This record gives sequence, structure tokens and C-alpha cells, in this order.
Amino acid sequence: MTASTPAEPDPDRGVYGISVAAELAGTGVQNLRAYEARGLLLPDRSAGGTRRYSANDLVMLRRIGDLLDAGLNLAGIALVIPLQDENDRLRAQRSTTDERQVHTAAADPR
Repeated sequence: MTASTPAEPDPDRGVYGISVAAELAGTGVQNLRAYEARGLLLPDRSAGGTRRYSANDLVMLRRIGDLLDAGLNLAGIALVIPLQDENDRLRAQRSTTDERQVHTAAADPR
């Protein structure tokens, strides 16, 4: 008989109530509602309509907090976060392309 390894929790699954998420993020409940109203967060909802925040939502809350600390307002954050995400995606794509070029150059005996 082999011991089973527990599955990794789904980081997109909403498990935290609004007060727990606010506490974990170090902010107030009203701020979470404001971020949702601005489209910065989209928490899951229970069958009864209760907001449920995921681990990924907590990461986003920390990003929002960092940008607020840097002096941006919510309108600016709504513009900056998609740009940061696109920049990360392009950097990863570039890194993959660079690695392929290195492997191709190494395989070419010229």
C-alpha cells in the first residue's frame, strides 16, 4: 500500500471570506469591495452570493497594495497591472526564443 500525496490546492478556487482575505492582505473589507467595483478583482461567489477569494486573488491584493504604496490611484492601477502582465508574458516569450537560439547555435558546427 502506498501513501497518497495530497493534491496541490487550486490557486483559483475561492476559499477565503472577505474579512479573512482583507486581514491576510492587510487592508479593509471596504477596499476589497472598491477593488471589485473597479474590476481589479473578481472573487468567486458561493451559492448564496458570498464573496470567496482565492490564493491568486490574495496575490493580486498584494500587487494592488504595492502599487498604492508607490503612489498610484485605482485608475492607474487598472492600467498598470495589465501592462505588467503583458511585459511578463513578453519577457518569458523572449527568454524561450533566446534559449532556442542558443541551442540552435550550439548545434550548428560552423
